[in-house]
Amino acid sequence: MTQYTDYYGPEGLRTRGTIVVVPGRGEGRAAYARFGRRLAADAYRVRVVDAPRIDADDLTGSLARFGAGIAAAVGGTAAEDGVVRPVVLVGADTGAAAVAALLGQGESPVVRLPEAVVLAGLPGRGADTDDTDGTDGSGNTGNTGAAEGAGRSWEDELDVRTFCPAHRAVLTDDSGTQRGSLGTAVPDALLDAAHQGDIAVPTLILVGDADPLADRDALTRTAKSLSRGRLAVVRDAHHDVLNDLQHRSVAAEVVTFLETVRNTLVPVVTVESSAW
Repeated sequence: MTQYTDYYGPEGLRTRGTIVVVPGRGEGRAAYARFGRRLAADAYRVRVVDAPRIDADDLTGSLARFGAGIAAAVGGTAAEDGVVRPVVLVGADTGAAAVAALLGQGESPVVRLPEAVVLAGLPGRGADTDDTDGTDGSGNTGNTGAAEGAGRSWEDELDVRTFCPAHRAVLTDDSGTQRGSLGTAVPDALLDAAHQGDIAVPTLILVGDADPLADRDALTRTAKSLSRGRLAVVRDAHHDVLNDLQHRSVAAEVVTFLETVRNTLVPVVTVESSAW
């Protein structure tokens, strides 16, 4: 039976939308408790699902099953008046790749489901390397896959994921965390589908500028190729960009995006004058 973790807005407030969070490699639902509570505090209904299972030899079938699961997760949030819209999918790591691949493959009942998407920590094609600083020797962080080399310690994997002590403790203590999972290669076919598809809905791409698993060039190309894409870079953030030291600012960026989506992509706040 499918399991979810739900977060509800404050009692008495009208729900402003439905958010479905899709974790990535090795992450349990508990990894997004803080993020879910924060969005829920702003009166969004948040449901965290399990990380997708992608079969490299059956990408089409994997995405179909994933899409059906997302549709069921969204449908299960319906109240008396139905699902509260806008519906927004938030994916992290391979969860982000699966969401992007699903929505970029063409029109279907599932593809028409969300009004917007957030892709966080979308992985690049990481090479198996022992570069512990996550660079390629020239200071660039794209395409190196620092945690994907064999024999990584748990501390090394945590360093790739996050420098936030609270989140490191959550990952360490949660029985749902699968240690060493960042060493699992992301299928090239999934990444191709994630980067080459045409996502029709507003898309916020989030990446940490200290993420050793990111391919910044590919993310830039993808963001520019989308009709309503936006790439936001988080200073000093690592791979778990939703859960690093900057999690408050990142959550605020996500909420700002959600409110802008509700306002037909017209920014609610614009800066007229500033000294910084």
